[in-house]
Amino acid sequence: MNFQKNQMLTVEIVDMTSEGEGIGKVDGFPFFVKDAIIGERAQIRVTRVKKNYAYGRLEKVLTPSPFRVEPKCAFHRQCGGCQIQAMSYERQLQFKESKIRNNLIRIGGFDPELIDQIMEPVVGMEEPFHYRNKAQYPIGEDKEGNPVAGFYAGRTHTIIANTECSLGVRENQRILEIILTYMRNNHVPAYQETTGKGLIRHVLIRKGFRSGELMVCIVINCKGDPKKEYLPAQSELIEALAGVPHMTSISLSFNPERTNVIMGKRSLTLWGRDTIEDTIQIRNVEKDFEASGEEISFDISPLSFFQVNPVQMEKLYSIALSYAGLTGKETVWDLYCGIGTISLFLAGKAGRVYGVEVVPQAVRDAERNCNKNGISNALFFEGKAEEVLPEKYDREGISADVMVVDPPRKGCDLPCLNTMLKMAPERIVYVSCDSATLARDLKILCEGGYELKRVRGADLFPMTVHVECVVLLQKSARWQLPLD
Repeated sequence: MNFQKNQMLTVEIVDMTSEGEGIGKVDGFPFFVKDAIIGERAQIRVTRVKKNYAYGRLEKVLTPSPFRVEPKCAFHRQCGGCQIQAMSYERQLQFKESKIRNNLIRIGGFDPELIDQIMEPVVGMEEPFHYRNKAQYPIGEDKEGNPVAGFYAGRTHTIIANTECSLGVRENQRILEIILTYMRNNHVPAYQETTGKGLIRHVLIRKGFRSGELMVCIVINCKGDPKKEYLPAQSELIEALAGVPHMTSISLSFNPERTNVIMGKRSLTLWGRDTIEDTIQIRNVEKDFEASGEEISFDISPLSFFQVNPVQMEKLYSIALSYAGLTGKETVWDLYCGIGTISLFLAGKAGRVYGVEVVPQAVRDAERNCNKNGISNALFFEGKAEEVLPEKYDREGISADVMVVDPPRKGCDLPCLNTMLKMAPERIVYVSCDSATLARDLKILCEGGYELKRVRGADLFPMTVHVECVVLLQKSARWQLPLD
């Protein structure tokens, strides 16, 4: 059967992709339909036809799925940030657990029976909205030339004007309205990607969930001159923002480059402190994540990497700490350590912790946070893990009883995995934000002699298709040195 663009069809949605698209079939031919939910009958419009599959746009839900709910955000379909907001939260957790399981089996090659035996229930949220402690809003103009803030429509750079995101903290809306009003009153132009002209590009807002402290960093199209005032009526804007309760830091980030990178390389604090503070608690995994009373404080700058969901971050890192099985004597390496969040969790239970991070500013932040908490048994190295580890292992004889890795979405580089195998820690705890690259890396580590012992997902990104995962690997008798 030949399908044509704009053709209207009726499909039954029988499955979902890992990216949250509904899958339906017409005469055995698969269609991928964004915003459609498993278990519903829908009318779609054909948008693209390939040789073996096609795409369709959801036009009308004819028979709703039992898992469909009314979304909180009116823009959820256009925005693309909340791919599965129309799905019940209970079903979202099932979807994410299946995503992890399927990737481990399909990509990692693990036995389904093994995965079902060792996989633990995904950890969800009691209140899966307003959980993000960080938001970056692009600033643009509408058709009338008025400044707007919001989010890019899915796979575009068209801004959907929306200052009330259901995932962000409630203070975001007031802060954005202050900045937009200031821009209108003082005729401050928004940055235009097509021309490279205009002044204000983005607004970064961060909040400490326990401290309540707020940070605003305005990204401007300017190199930065210490002798000039960067914004028209700058004091007016500072005064208005400083009036927001718990405002702690107001700064500028200078980014004159024609790039998709949001933050510039230089920044300037206009008011208040350079950083905000927040505190996270270590939780008892065996007692339903009950607070243990142990707390760690962090100074967070505009450029600091800090998990955007602090409520779930406590649970995620507490799982990692539990999997590490520390007794107080172990030497632990924390790779891709960032500002030392996991390292400081581990330090209280380990003999010695070594953190490795390639970003210089993150290493400095980690050292400062270590001192801030009075921790003396953690040391941080700047560089790539595959370069730092051999030097410390071969030349200085620093071994590893436990390794913890928390790489970016692309996973670990092969040289890093081989170095881990060479150092042969008894246990490896792998924290991942992408279960596909996780499965790929686990296959290499297990072929090198490790056994997969425990797996657990943690939902740090409700309403989206993303899910974090923690796994425990144990060295087995089959371990062998990797080939060069």
